[in-house]
Formats: sequence, C-alpha cells, structure tokens
Amino acid sequence: MKFLVTAHTDIGIKKSTNQDSVLALKAIYENEEIVFAVLCDGMGGLAKGEVASASVIDAFLKWFENDFPEMLKTGFNKAEVFKTWENISSQMNSKISAYGTQNGISLGTTVVATLIYGGRYYILNIGDSRVYRYSSGTTVLTKDHTYVQREVDMGRLTLAEAMNHPKRNVLLQCIGASAFIQPDFFDGEVKSDEVYLLCSDGFRHIITEDEMFEQLNPRRLTDVSIMKQAAIYLTDLNKSRLETDNISVVVIKSE
Repeated sequence: MKFLVTAHTDIGIKKSTNQDSVLALKAIYENEEIVFAVLCDGMGGLAKGEVASASVIDAFLKWFENDFPEMLKTGFNKAEVFKTWENISSQMNSKISAYGTQNGISLGTTVVATLIYGGRYYILNIGDSRVYRYSSGTTVLTKDHTYVQREVDMGRLTLAEAMNHPKRNVLLQCIGASAFIQPDFFDGEVKSDEVYLLCSDGFRHIITEDEMFEQLNPRRLTDVSIMKQAAIYLTDLNKSRLETDNISVVVIKSE
C-alpha cells in the first residue's frame, strides 16, 4: 500500500507563538511504506507550550529512528509498540513537570501519534487533539480527554451543549501537567482510498464536519498538492471565523 502525506501548521490570528509541534514521516521496510505522524498541542505560561510539544515530538522521533527498526527486525508486536509509547509518555510527563517546577511555570501538551504499518493503524492519544478517518463518511478514531467529553459520556451533556460549553477546553489529562498519565490506544484496518487526519483542537472547533469532509474526502485528494491546499483552505476558514488558537494538521491518504 502506498501513502500520500502532508502537514500544515499556523500560528493563528491572536497568539504570539505557535505552541503546536508536528511530525509527519514516511519510511520503507522490505518494500512496504510506513507512515508515522505525531501532533502535539502545547500550552503554558511564558509561551513555553512549544517547549513541551517539541520535547514530546523529539522523544517520539527518536523512538521511530532508533527503537522501531529493531522491533521490525525482531518481529512487529502491537503490545510492545503501545507499551513503549506509554513509557515515552510517562517519562516525558515527569520531565516536563520537573522543568515547570524548576522554572516556576505551568506547561504541558496533548499528543496524538499514529503509526500505519502492515495494513493497520496504531494510535496513541492523550488530551484533545484528534484523529479522523474519511472514507464514504467521517469517523472520529480518538476520544477527547476533556471535561465536556466526560460529561457527555455520563449523560449530563448533549453533544450540542458540549460544543459551546464554557469548559469545552478543560483537559482531564495532558503530558506535563497531570500527576498520572493514562493514554488511550486504538488500532484498526487501513484500506485503500482512505484519508486520515490528525489535528489540534484549534482546527475543528469552528468549522463543521461536513466542511471538513468536503475538502478531505478521498475522491477529492488525488495528490499531495491538493491535500496541502485543503489543509491550508480549512486553516484559513478557521481564521476567517476568528479561531484564536494555533492550528495544525497532518493529512495521510492510502492508495
């Protein structure tokens, strides 16, 4: 299976720094393409959210460059991948928390990581960045670690109420600002002619799922240039509607 991959990140209309960090890579092992993408939405005082997000990106990049090739040689194992991702998240949570304590600041980051290998996707999620899959329709593959998502799950809020709730951005956990990290893990089959989207929450609050699907459906995304244009168009649409957050996306299409 072949893949097209692109990424886009934007500081937005209000913030002085872009605290998001993005990684999007392709590799080949035994004539098979592999995709690895990580998106982190940093937050913190004194504009240090980018320190948290970039540090987590760097940790996952080192895993992909150093540890993952050894896993492929010894035999790919989903449980081993998820365990190492969990260890990375826990270690980075401790390091970023210690950095914040030493410098008298509060900082943290969400993380959503996606590996596509052997006809399957493998996802880690902490926070409220998301992974979507587009085929004949839209599927959200992750679940937000937010106050409003918990209230929806408990039946105390409807989805419509959650979208405009004053606490919609309150995270229940993120790397660097939580005493205990418990990632969610997801995996599933990847089929030809599907699109996978990783995005920060700034990308999805103001535009609708229908608007996203119109631009990102597999029939429309026939090459990387069109994929990039779609990411930029939707980012600019968010900005035109006065989204104030940083905005970041990774777009992956299976062929």
